[in-house]
Parts: sequence; structure tokens; C-alpha cells
Amino acid sequence: MKLMIASDIHGSAFYCKQLIEAYKQEQPDKLLLLGDLLYHGPRNDLPKDYAPKQVIEMLNAISDQLICVRGNCEAEVDQMVLNFPVLSESCILYIDGQTIYATHGHINSPANPPKLHKGDILLTGHTHIPAWEEYDNFLYLNPGSVSIPKEGSEHGYMIYEDKKFLWKTLKGDVYHTL
Repeated sequence: MKLMIASDIHGSAFYCKQLIEAYKQEQPDKLLLLGDLLYHGPRNDLPKDYAPKQVIEMLNAISDQLICVRGNCEAEVDQMVLNFPVLSESCILYIDGQTIYATHGHINSPANPPKLHKGDILLTGHTHIPAWEEYDNFLYLNPGSVSIPKEGSEHGYMIYEDKKFLWKTLKGDVYHTL
């Protein structure tokens, strides 16, 4: 299985379009979105080309390919305009014998992890900072942000395929492999 993982679009039509173009190039089996799809939130500046209605159209066009968890900027009203589930706080994926606990990161994080077993992966967005850190009982991974990267990181996403994670820029350049 090939999985594309992205987070924190925050209503940017400009960067969502780039993500969709990368999605078409990558041709994954599914696109896992880790929340904060439509709104920028009170702590962030407006991202480039802030246009949530355009983001809705782009994501709804590929809704059958999406898995999504709720971010701290999602509201119940968002589910009324999106054609895929967005209100689950987490999802658990079992891929290639690996357990991946996917969530946005505002509730469960490395500082407050869910119940995990040795070797499990905690996959979050929320911080807007790419991460690949090993903890005593789990591996913490974060794709960074599609539209509002922080701490000098790139606009990007992750790919999981053949038990390997790749961090990529929206242009498709690999900058980290695990």
C-alpha cells in the first residue's frame, strides 16, 4: 500500500492545489489528512490564497480517496460541506504489520501519547514542524504543514510505501527518509 500523508492545509487554495498535483503525481492508494483543512485558526496568519470554498471543492473531488482525522480548527459545520468524514479524533491503521495511530496532535502528542505498544507509530500534524523522533515506547512522526510550515521547514507531505517513510516538499523533492 502507498499512503500519502498531509496536514494543516488551513484553507489555502494555493497550497491545496499543489498538494492535489503532488497527489496525482504520487498516485497513492489513499491520502491521509491529519486535520485543520479549512480554517487558519486564531494563532496563524492567513495562508496564501485563503479560500476555504475552493479547498472544499478540491478535496470533495477526491473524497473517495481520503482518510481524515479532526484537527483543532475543524467544526461540526465543516462536515456539512465535505463529502468525507472529518470528525473522528483519530484512526488506527494496520499496514505491513505496523500499527499507526493517526491523530491531529492537539490532544494526543508525544507529551500526551495514547496507549501505544513498543514499535507503534504516533502520527500527528498540528505543530507545522516535520518530525521523526524515537521515544521509549513509540516512534513519533509528523509531515509538517502543507500551507503554514514553521521553524524554517518546507511546505510538504509524507509518503509511506514498502515500510519506508519519505518526507517531501510539495515539489516532490525528498528531504528525509526513514
